[in-house]
Amino acid sequence: MSDPVVPSGVFPCYENQFKIGAAGTATPSTAIADMESYTMTIDNVIQEWRSYGEEGWIRRLMTGKSIKIAVKGKRNIGDAGNNMVAEFFYKNGRNAEANVLWTFPDGSTLLFSNAVINVTNMNTGEAADVGPLEWEMLSNGKPTYTPAA
Repeated sequence: MSDPVVPSGVFPCYENQFKIGAAGTATPSTAIADMESYTMTIDNVIQEWRSYGEEGWIRRLMTGKSIKIAVKGKRNIGDAGNNMVAEFFYKNGRNAEANVLWTFPDGSTLLFSNAVINVTNMNTGEAADVGPLEWEMLSNGKPTYTPAA
């Protein structure tokens, strides 16, 4: 039996896959239908200081991080993952958390445990539009990275 082929080179973004599950579950397993775009923002916390020894030049140290993934798609009533996300529109506190698993094209994964799910738009638009489902996944603590096998 040969080793699996690890992809290399460029890839289409749809090779990234996202699944959602209830907060506290080991591995999210529910795909979310009809999502069109995922945009990640990394917020790095960087401390800066100027010391005499550096003659006024700035020293820096990255001391923290957070990740936000903004998602745009269509509301698909009846799809388990789409329904799960949509139900967060009225939840607060710990009830607004879920586990999200991001599988990268090379097979590595990033698990966000107890991520905050923030639904930002749902069901509304122009008369001839398809109803949207737009939401954000905000990291809540350090995610777990697992390299590809």
